[in-house]
Amino acid sequence: MALTSNKTELSADDFLEKWDLLGSGGFGCVYKARHKLWSFDVAIKRLHDGVGTEKALYEEASHMDEASSEFVVRVYGFFKEGNAMRKGIVMEFMRGGSIQSLQKDLSGPPPSALAFRLAHQVALAINFLHLKGLMHQDLKPSNVLLNDDLNAKLADFGLSRVSTSTFNNKDKMTGEIGGSYKYMPPEAFEVSYKPVRAFDIYSYGILLWSIVTGEEPYPGKDYSLVELKIPKGDRPQDICQKEVEGLKELVGLMKSCWVNEPSERPAAKECCKVTESLFSRHETGISDAVHYVKKRLDSQTNNQHSNTPVAFSCPFQPPESKLHDEADHAGFENPLRSFQQLQLKTDVVSTDPVTVSLEKMNDTDKAKFVDTKRAALIQSVSEVLAIAEELGSMVHGETYSLIEVKQTSQERMRVLYQRTFRSGGVIVKAAFYDALKKHHPNLVEDLGR
Repeated sequence: MALTSNKTELSADDFLEKWDLLGSGGFGCVYKARHKLWSFDVAIKRLHDGVGTEKALYEEASHMDEASSEFVVRVYGFFKEGNAMRKGIVMEFMRGGSIQSLQKDLSGPPPSALAFRLAHQVALAINFLHLKGLMHQDLKPSNVLLNDDLNAKLADFGLSRVSTSTFNNKDKMTGEIGGSYKYMPPEAFEVSYKPVRAFDIYSYGILLWSIVTGEEPYPGKDYSLVELKIPKGDRPQDICQKEVEGLKELVGLMKSCWVNEPSERPAAKECCKVTESLFSRHETGISDAVHYVKKRLDSQTNNQHSNTPVAFSCPFQPPESKLHDEADHAGFENPLRSFQQLQLKTDVVSTDPVTVSLEKMNDTDKAKFVDTKRAALIQSVSEVLAIAEELGSMVHGETYSLIEVKQTSQERMRVLYQRTFRSGGVIVKAAFYDALKKHHPNLVEDLGR
């Protein structure tokens, strides 16, 4: 497909202004700019001087255009800078950053509902790409961008190419094997390897691990060490499976994607079936999860100006890092270790929420407090309507109306537990705890002793 036949070539001098550098790499730089005529912001990928060719740039844009869908960043056209022939790709600007930047801003993983949606949307993007006869070949958190509502779209198709199945890998394919080495499958470290769709599936498995844990795989390990350990079956550390519905199945999908044998990895369509089923169980909580994240990010931005540190905690937490002998383990997870051997990393180490210092409680501790003190809270909380109003969109309108018609505070609290806390999970319970501490500080203190 020749993208130049239906895409506009723009002059940077005439149409683009207010350039801001978003990031740079070996390929070049990505900028945000304002399009004067369109009156909205766009992203621009521009190669460094002497890096790559104009043909490579057009090929990348053509792949993105061919894979154009709800889950791939949109291409608007090209630009040339002044009288020079330097060109770039003009693309949709994703205001939500990337999964990588989200992990950094949250200091960990996103809420479970959002994590399941991200997993599903990336699977949909990969499946659509593969059905178009393409593969991405560089799946990683920084290449999954987010819009205002934190919906995911794939970007950076610089390594994308025409794909083949794992059973037909003798086709001629040009170019070097790309991709970030921590997300590359074991077979990709072989000199004679020719990329196939199973490459993306393996990378997707590692990406799932990163989404759930909020961490980078094999931290501090260089290329040579990863190249040595991955073909031997070493993978990122096991995930401690907390009481999050569907997490066990998602971990199972993750592990099936990163098996050593390419032919044993599931097709993208199979991944979609699993992720769709899992996300459907959490879909009702997605608006609350997005609201929660945005509120946290806004709070962090505001506190950056006041130099006040902000602590974050989420339903998913990665296992505590273990210290291993470099020669024997190299910081990789031994596949034989059980989940019971892993320790859960939290902001406050405690198994008894009653004895936790109320000044240091994270969201998980707050949720445990709300769960374990259920009977006492139902009997003692009187400002139910005020608290429900403070929770805002976390309490659905129908639920709020039902609370209003109840005659006693005990009945109102039972409605909150049955209709809001049960489906809302950690996020809503933590918000309830904060509101409870505001309206009933003495009660919280008494119950926390």
